[in-house]
Amino acid sequence: MELKFHLMERLGGAMSVLNNAADVLRCFGNDCPDLTVSDVVRLLGMPKANASRLLKAMREANMLETIGDSHRHRPGRLMLDLAAAYRRSSLLIGRASEVVAEASATFGHTGYISVRDGKEVTAVADFQGTNALRVVSNIGRRLPAHLSATGRSLLARLGEEAVHALYTGHSALADLTEQLSKVRHQGFAYSSQEATPGVDAIAISVADPRTDEAVSLCIVYPHALVDTKGRDEMIAALAKGAARIAEDLGDSAFVAPRI
Repeated sequence: MELKFHLMERLGGAMSVLNNAADVLRCFGNDCPDLTVSDVVRLLGMPKANASRLLKAMREANMLETIGDSHRHRPGRLMLDLAAAYRRSSLLIGRASEVVAEASATFGHTGYISVRDGKEVTAVADFQGTNALRVVSNIGRRLPAHLSATGRSLLARLGEEAVHALYTGHSALADLTEQLSKVRHQGFAYSSQEATPGVDAIAISVADPRTDEAVSLCIVYPHALVDTKGRDEMIAALAKGAARIAEDLGDSAFVAPRI
């Protein structure tokens, strides 16, 4: 009985360390490319000694690495390997990447594949545009789902009850209900200068029912460069590819965009 207690105690300690390490990794993003011990203390409210030990353990596990001779930390090579493995393991991401890469090359604008995690969305693959004036990469940047085209395209796949449960008490719920109804009807989401000033986006979601995955196929472009006709041409290109994926993977909830 005593041995079992000690084993459970050690397991609980290990889980606590893993949770703390995950919290550190969640701090990284476009607005936070590297971290010091002091940053971790400030962002996570962790005692300095604990933060120092945790970052040391994460360095030894190749989850983090220091930048040169500085005290700043960035994600380690292990994280890159895991990110690549994640993308390779998903048939849906692979198929969606082909569609977005082709659209990005055709129109010259940056494209993304994004996934939703609760009330946030994150880009997991990007394809840089070729135009002289283009939107830069957003890989790793977490965005509020309700404030982005990618997020709304994915939230629209949820039923109204699920959306209400997710956003209970949130000030955006009233407007979001109407916005998602529009997305469900037209089959795509559109945002104009919401997530980034001067940038518009179109997004279409598709899913693989066998793995319970859903991704958003998105093109972002400078607001001043694309008119309605140009926008509709990009929607049609994404829609054609997304429809092929939906048919092949059995996504019966897919709604063909109405332009």
